[in-house]
Amino acid sequence: MKYLILVRHAKSDWGNPSLRDFDRPLNERGKKDAPEMAGRLKSKKIKIDGIYTSAAKRAAKTAKAFAETMDIKNKHFHFKEDLYLASPEIFQEVITDADNDYETIALFSHNEGITYFANRLTNVRIDNIPTCGVFAVKINCDRWKDFEKAEKEFWFFDYPKNVTTAS
Repeated sequence: MKYLILVRHAKSDWGNPSLRDFDRPLNERGKKDAPEMAGRLKSKKIKIDGIYTSAAKRAAKTAKAFAETMDIKNKHFHFKEDLYLASPEIFQEVITDADNDYETIALFSHNEGITYFANRLTNVRIDNIPTCGVFAVKINCDRWKDFEKAEKEFWFFDYPKNVTTAS
């Protein structure tokens, strides 16, 4: 069994209109939400083995906050330029190329692509994965390269304003 956790980047700062979209940092709420959401995963005893993140500043900072909170080593942290505004095919490619030693991987990316991809995985539909939202599935396979054809089961969905699961 493999486990996939999709994470939309935390809330970004729009205060500097001269910045390229790719370079937007996290705002104060984003800096608070990322470690909080990582803490929720940690409290559920979820261990992420590998992180794959968009290289965009807001996604990378979100992924780094998760890595720090969950004690994930740098060698298990991978920047993937293609995860910036990724299509479902790109998500698929990153997952099928993941290290088979990883039982659980987390992908950090952007909307609309991450919501669209999440909705293709199981029969659970999400209108919008909010910033720093987490959508997780269980995959009935032993190798990531078998991900596409493997049976997938919805695991959980959580986001910062979801007070029912807040710790």
